[in-house]
Amino acid sequence: MDYKKAGVDIEAGYKSVELMKKYVKETLRPEVLGGLGGFSGAFSLEKIKTMEKPILLSGTDGVGTKIKLAFLLDKHDTIGIDCVAMCVNDVACAGGEPLFFLDYIACGKNFPEKIAAIVKGVAEGCKQSGAALIGGETAEHPGLMPEDEYDLAGFAVGLADEKELITGENIKEGDVLIGLSSSGVHSNGFSLVRKVFAMEKEVLNTYHEELGATLGETLLTPTRIYVKALREIKDAGVKVRGCSHITGGGFYENIPRMLPENAHAVIEKNSYPIPPIFSMLAREGNIEEKMMYNTYNMGLGMVLAVSPEDVDTTLEAAKRAGDTPYIVGKIEKGEKGVSLC
Repeated sequence: MDYKKAGVDIEAGYKSVELMKKYVKETLRPEVLGGLGGFSGAFSLEKIKTMEKPILLSGTDGVGTKIKLAFLLDKHDTIGIDCVAMCVNDVACAGGEPLFFLDYIACGKNFPEKIAAIVKGVAEGCKQSGAALIGGETAEHPGLMPEDEYDLAGFAVGLADEKELITGENIKEGDVLIGLSSSGVHSNGFSLVRKVFAMEKEVLNTYHEELGATLGETLLTPTRIYVKALREIKDAGVKVRGCSHITGGGFYENIPRMLPENAHAVIEKNSYPIPPIFSMLAREGNIEEKMMYNTYNMGLGMVLAVSPEDVDTTLEAAKRAGDTPYIVGKIEKGEKGVSLC
């Protein structure tokens, strides 16, 4: 008896590392010390010497049951973008610059090419956010997970000067809400998605005119990363007063998280186009409107609160970053919370 016969292939692990090295290398920043393969990832914090009050920010998340679609369609090269996005968007939402990222892949069996494809996606997400992929772990769990399945999670660490933090404490009546368009469902609510649509290859590979793609392609579209947009807005001189990353819990849970007491957000539902996938979901699943807005991003991945005089600058900066912004509402005086009209 040996470890391989027990279900853990050490040689496959070595091969996975070799295959992923080229993707990891593309993400490295000057602050990264050493290379892949050490017991820890090292990152220089020399940059904090230029800051008055440096603050470290962190975010951790996974991809949730969206990963089931990757299994069914045998497409593993974009799910890593989702994992990075869920973490770095949270860091950026607080006003931070993502510095580095680490991933964790648990699998029933290590298929090196599949693991490398997953890490390729992780690396792409890191490149989009400017974060370095400085380490990770791939763990085989024979007997705990089916051989052809895996789970993916990770965490990001970011940096901000205290004066640059986005806390929401200065939000006030009259502030304008600007939404940044999402790329689709992102990585939340897939347990409901999988109840609405039959998780079968034939169904997922069916082309829909209203989507302009197959159902599977639409649902697997990676989560949009907003780091560049928020950096561009900051560099344009705008002090974002509040920022909400619209993830699980949709509008009703996430928008109040950025609000101080006695501030009420009012969102105009018709102020931006809702992607067709959400209309299809609501129709096919007979899901009432409030539940849709309480579960999904409904086409807005980030909502920012800015002063009225900063609206035009914010819109222009977001567009320069490649995002599509909309004026979607305003802040009123009232009970902390959100209303959709």
